[in-house]
Amino acid sequence: MEIEEIKSKVEAVLFITSRAMKPIEIAQILDLDEEVVENALLDLMFDYSSRSGALEIDDEDGYIIQVKAQHMDIVEKLCPVELPAAVLKTLTVIALKEPIRQSALKELRSSAYEHIALLLEQGLISKTKDKNGRSFNIRTTKKFQEYFKLKGDIKALVKRLDATQDLKNL
Repeated sequence: MEIEEIKSKVEAVLFITSRAMKPIEIAQILDLDEEVVENALLDLMFDYSSRSGALEIDDEDGYIIQVKAQHMDIVEKLCPVELPAAVLKTLTVIALKEPIRQSALKELRSSAYEHIALLLEQGLISKTKDKNGRSFNIRTTKKFQEYFKLKGDIKALVKRLDATQDLKNL
C-alpha cells in the first residue's frame, strides 16, 4: 500500500473519531503496523501545518483532527456543545435545585465530579465556595440559559412545566 493511501485511511479514522487516538489503536483498526501509522501521522501533521487551513492535527494525548484555536468562535456559534445523557441529567439536577452544594449533588449523582468539570469547561455552570468554605455552591450560568433558549427564572419555568403536565394528566 502506498503512503498516500495509508495517510488517507489514517485521516479518515481521525476524521470519524470524536476522541484522540493512539497510533496503536489506529494501526489495529486499519490492520497496519504501528510504525507505518506513526509515519503517516507525522506526514499528515506536516501536511496540515504547511497549509493555511482551519484544521490541524493535535498530538497531545493521542492524535485528533480539530479546528485551530483561532477559529473556535465560529465553531461555538455553529455547533453548540453536545452533552452526554448522564451529564445532562446532572445539569438538570443543578438547574432544578440551584444553588446546590457540590456535596449534595455528589449524593444525588455519583459521577458528579466528572460532570461538574465538563460543565464548568463548557461554561454552563459556575462554582463558588460556600459560606463555611467546606464545599462549593453550583449554579447555572447565562450561557446555560442561552444554550437552552431559556428566558426568565428557572424555577418559574419548572412551575409552568409542572402546571402543563398537570393539564395533560386531566
